[in-house]
Amino acid sequence: MLLVKLGGSVITVKSKYRTLRGPDLSRLARELAAGAGPDTVVVHGAGSYGHILAAKHRLGEGYDNPAQLGAVAQVQRDVRALDLKVLDALLRARLRPVAVPPSLVMRYHDGRLAVFDVGPFRDYLMRELLPVSFGDVVMDTKRRFAIASGDDVILELAKLFRPERVLFVADVDGVFTADPKRHKEAKLLEAIGPGALDSIAFATEATQDVTGGLRGKLLRMVEIAKHARDVRIINGLARGRLEAAVRGDDVPGTRVVG
Repeated sequence: MLLVKLGGSVITVKSKYRTLRGPDLSRLARELAAGAGPDTVVVHGAGSYGHILAAKHRLGEGYDNPAQLGAVAQVQRDVRALDLKVLDALLRARLRPVAVPPSLVMRYHDGRLAVFDVGPFRDYLMRELLPVSFGDVVMDTKRRFAIASGDDVILELAKLFRPERVLFVADVDGVFTADPKRHKEAKLLEAIGPGALDSIAFATEATQDVTGGLRGKLLRMVEIAKHARDVRIINGLARGRLEAAVRGDDVPGTRVVG
């Protein structure tokens, strides 16, 4: 099995509300179609369709005031709008995508995942369809609602399916010792594991990412790597790199080990 996570920073402009990277999304869909087999699941981030409003209304902390409920509805609507654009791109690439919204298959309790229904993923795969899921606002039995990231979905799928390969498609070549967009001396790490996180200079400023920032994502990737044979972070903005990685070729990036 192949799990592909299209990061929100690759398919959207994360700093601009509901701004799509349309040409990049279309190209990535074509690259995926050129190499992916029938046993593939795609998950995409929410990007600027989810994080900006979710951060503004502090949805990741659960219910605090009635004004948040309108934001819950809006964010759910926005991430579905993004998912439709992803489905359209995959359809144009002659794939057979079907949406699996996390709000329908995941339930949280006090901020922790309590229920994950793998049935729709398994059923669609058995029918040679391509399940597509995404970051979403889901129900929480204590906090009323919670944020389910695309990485949460990937982790649960990895536990259940034990995939051969997991590809995290980012907007940089992999994991660096510091932010390569700000520090020219930052070095690409060929591999990272639990002990390597201390060598990374994480940015400390506040961001609009409501799923834990880079450190939280890397910790989740390390957990995912415990259930998959090969986990890699690659640059989706580098033309042809996703296609090569999907085919099993060795491409520049960072390997994640559990």
